[in-house]
Amino acid sequence: MKKPLRIKPVQWVLHIVLSLGAVVMVFPFLWTLSSSLKTPAQIFQIPPIWLPNPVQWENFIRTLEVMPFDAAYFNSFYITVVVVISQVFFCSLAAYAFAKFQFPGDKFLFLLVISMMMVPKQVIIVPQYLMLQQFGWVDTHWALIMPELLFKAFGIFLLRQFIMGIPRELEEAAIVDGAHPLRIWWSVIFPLIRPALAAFAIFAFKDMWNQFLEPLIYLNSPQLFTVPMLLNSFKGLYTADWALMMAGAVISILPILIVYVILQRQIIEGIALTGMKG
Repeated sequence: MKKPLRIKPVQWVLHIVLSLGAVVMVFPFLWTLSSSLKTPAQIFQIPPIWLPNPVQWENFIRTLEVMPFDAAYFNSFYITVVVVISQVFFCSLAAYAFAKFQFPGDKFLFLLVISMMMVPKQVIIVPQYLMLQQFGWVDTHWALIMPELLFKAFGIFLLRQFIMGIPRELEEAAIVDGAHPLRIWWSVIFPLIRPALAAFAIFAFKDMWNQFLEPLIYLNSPQLFTVPMLLNSFKGLYTADWALMMAGAVISILPILIVYVILQRQIIEGIALTGMKG
C-alpha cells in the first residue's frame, strides 16, 4: 500500500500565505463585478454588500448605449493586435541574435536593452511627444503604435533566456543542411519557443490593452479613443457614474480574460521553462 502523503508544516504555512495572496489579488476584480450590478447608492452603502438586490443587469445595457464601446473596442483591438504581432516578431529576432551570436559590443548592447526596463515611461513622455508632434502623429493612432512597434525590453530578455536553453546541435544540423540564420530562426527556433512567445504575447496584449497615459496625452478626438480612455469619460468634473464605470470596466476586461483562458497552458509552461533555462 502507498504511504499517505504528508504535508509538512512549512508547506501548510506556504499554502495559507499563497491563498491569502490570491484572495487579495482577486478581491478588486470581484468588487468591480459586484459593483457593476448595483445601483450607485448600493456601491457606497455601509456596511458594504456583496450580493446586489435587485441585480442591475441594465447597467451593462446602459453602458453600451451611453458610450460608443464598439468604436473604442475596435480601436483598442486593432492597435493591440498590430503591436503584439510586431513585438513578437522583432523581439524574437533580437533575442535569437543575443542568445546565439557573438559580435562586438553584444554584452554592452544587451545590458543597454535591459536597462530600458528600469526607465519609467514618464521620463521619456515629453521628448517622445515632441518627436511625434514633429511627425504630425499627435491625435492619431500612429502615436500609440509606432513607439511600441519594434522594441520591448522585457520581451527580448524573456525570449533570450528561453532560446539559450535550446541545444546548439539543432542549429548545427540545420547549418549542415544549408540553412542560413534567418531560416534557422524561422524553421528551428521559432517553433520551439512557442510557450515563451505565448507568455510574452499575453503580457504585451495586457499592457497595450490597458494603456492609458499615452492615449490621454496623444488623443483628443473622441472617435479615436481606446477603451481605457472611454472609461475615463464616465467621470465628470464633480460627479461620476460609478455603476456604469464598473460595468464598463467589466466589459473592458473580457478580451484579456478570453486571451488568458485560451493561452493559459502555454503561458504557464513558457514562464516555468524560461525560469529553468539560461
